[in-house]
Amino acid sequence: MAKIIVTGGQKLKGELRVEGAKNAVLPILAATILNGGVNVIKNCPQLKDVGIMLEILKRLGCRAGMKNGTITVDSSTLNSTEIPAELAMEMRSSIILLGPLLARCGKVTISYPGGCEIGPRPIDLHLKSLKLMGAKVQDVHRGFIYGEAETLNGYDIQLDYPSVGATENIMLAAVFAEGETYIRNAAKEPEIVDLQNYLRKMGADVQGAGTSVIRVGGKKKKLCDVEHQVIPDRIVAGTYMVTAGITGGQLHLKDIVPEHLGAVIYNLRDAGCRINIEKNALTITGPARPRALDTLRTLPYPGFPTDMQAQIVAMLSIARGTSVVVETVFENRFQYAEELIKMGANIKLQGRIAVVKGVRGLTGTFVNARDLRGGAALVLAGLAADGETVISGTKHIERGYEKIEERLSQVGANIRRVEDGQ
Repeated sequence: MAKIIVTGGQKLKGELRVEGAKNAVLPILAATILNGGVNVIKNCPQLKDVGIMLEILKRLGCRAGMKNGTITVDSSTLNSTEIPAELAMEMRSSIILLGPLLARCGKVTISYPGGCEIGPRPIDLHLKSLKLMGAKVQDVHRGFIYGEAETLNGYDIQLDYPSVGATENIMLAAVFAEGETYIRNAAKEPEIVDLQNYLRKMGADVQGAGTSVIRVGGKKKKLCDVEHQVIPDRIVAGTYMVTAGITGGQLHLKDIVPEHLGAVIYNLRDAGCRINIEKNALTITGPARPRALDTLRTLPYPGFPTDMQAQIVAMLSIARGTSVVVETVFENRFQYAEELIKMGANIKLQGRIAVVKGVRGLTGTFVNARDLRGGAALVLAGLAADGETVISGTKHIERGYEKIEERLSQVGANIRRVEDGQ
């Protein structure tokens, strides 16, 4: 097991390139199953979750590999519909394989997916929607899900909640369905739009991504080979922005889409950061000490992302004044707060509400990352803390950030990764 060791007190300054979006790459990799051909995907981050998805595709019979940020998948050799349990249990996004396997092969077997322990993330919307489209799904036998579908039929589906995963699964399943499928109250995230763009390059009939209604016209004709460049990771970009805010530094972020960061930009400006926006880049300068935010709520896109909540709380823990942060998406997303409190933060939790009274400084200590974004928040807190912060549980951080210690070292952070025994 590795640890990340951070010695705080440095104002970070310099330029960082933002890698491709993990949450776009994973559903696109699932989509490669559909065309039974060659898929070339550029700007892919080297992450644990991406490696797991590639291994799943290989175990399903596809030829898949990654070189210099480009993934190539040939799904013409697909010969299995059983997703290995040990891989599915490592990654939440494995559930997105349900739709494309049912669409192309008419059957699928998968265990309940794993991932970060940030609260219940039920897959009932996925299963209910696939059943409405004609799939027979059994989900009670020893923790495995079995699905079969001789034919999937288009359906007018109203989601109870704009679930990103359910929206993606329905889109993928509907590509070969008989007739039209409508997804109402669909998730609007940029990653959904990127998936639509990928499917359209294949020849699929999909429109409406980025709005609350997505339409998919089912096709039986063969889809074509595709080449695509993945959008930048807005959560990685947001995390780097908070890095400047919490250290009082200045960072120039390139290869981003500023429009995807609207809620993050708004709240960081409110906290005292200066942000200059360019076409595909921005420069952020942190204040001497951040200002508190009155009330910040996490919401589905385009609201403030739940995946940025932990990072901004780390910054607010040293802000001037008291902030209130309301988590509306995942009920256990404040697990990291206990670790920040060890560092001297004054955080009171009341269910899904955190009351953060800013302190003048944090102190480095031993902390443990229990989930991906909470782990990132601990790295940020360590950058601002007095002394040395030792972070264990780095496997979570590696799921969403490509070589975070190397990237931050490039802009002046005193940070290193060590293996146990070193």
